[in-house]
Amino acid sequence: MSGHSKWATIKHAKGAADAKRGQLFTKFIKEISIAARMGGGDPNSNPRLRTAILKARASNMPKDNIERAIKKGTGELGNAVYEEKLYEGYGPNGVAVLVEVLTDNNNRAAANVRNIFSKTGGNLGATGSVAYMFNRKGVIEYDAEVVNEDEIMDAALEAGAEDIVNEEGVVTVTTDPADFETVLEALNGKGYESVSAEISMVPDTYAELDMDSAAKVQKLIDRLEEDDDVQNVYTNADFPEGFEG
Repeated sequence: MSGHSKWATIKHAKGAADAKRGQLFTKFIKEISIAARMGGGDPNSNPRLRTAILKARASNMPKDNIERAIKKGTGELGNAVYEEKLYEGYGPNGVAVLVEVLTDNNNRAAANVRNIFSKTGGNLGATGSVAYMFNRKGVIEYDAEVVNEDEIMDAALEAGAEDIVNEEGVVTVTTDPADFETVLEALNGKGYESVSAEISMVPDTYAELDMDSAAKVQKLIDRLEEDDDVQNVYTNADFPEGFEG
């Protein structure tokens, strides 16, 4: 869930994230739990919970896991109290990095994120230092070898999508966050199976990297994503063609 570089999108769509599926489910459980704690366990009356469940389902998370996460959030299985934090900074070569955290220990999370930045050639910045470079969007990805681009474009635009792009094997549907659920459900209803679906932070512009810088930035992203408190990492990195991390 590395945000939206072209390379990260392609890597995700080709299934390379399968190796991290257990870790991904852990992050979904936290997201669902905090949504249930804040707005109740009924997805019909809790839009944030509904969106979190849609994301989990898009990654084939089992129904039982989702139900347990809801009960954990509502206190039926012990109340886990998570807080949300957003850290901003710069990676190698000046790449902008946003780190979304869900944690039960703010001091630990802050220390870990700061340490990861410093050890991988980055710098943690002040609030507002890079967030202005990103826009929150709904992003739904499909394997271009499986879907028909013209058909899915018509269906997505009819459902209210903002943009559809077919690039290097990935069809990416972009929506306003408020329309994400409607568009995703409409496309699901027509039988289109997404490879990922999330509310993401999409950069206005991308920072082009050479192979050396790309390797350094990917190391920072990997270290951050491996941290249990880190929920999502977004960058404006444009990885070079042929880079495989």
